[in-house]
Amino acid sequence: MTADEVPALLDGLLERLAAVEHERWAHWQRYMHSRGVKQPDGSLVLSKELVDRWERQLSTPYAELGEAEKESDREQVKKYLPIIAAALSRND
Repeated sequence: MTADEVPALLDGLLERLAAVEHERWAHWQRYMHSRGVKQPDGSLVLSKELVDRWERQLSTPYAELGEAEKESDREQVKKYLPIIAAALSRND
């Protein structure tokens, strides 16, 4: 693949990767909503423990996460790899 071919490859991947990202985000939202307590007005209340954990995670660089948290991130990235691998193998 030449440098001139990279933009076309990336354009071709954009929608497929965006679909994976949307599914990842929707899965996370379903999880968050399942952990909250729905209020009569439709809002959700999350426990202090969850908020504390998620705030710690979002303020921690990846390199400083524990192994289980890193593995969770790796599992999410693995959802993208088959699409990228297929695109690269078609362009060798």
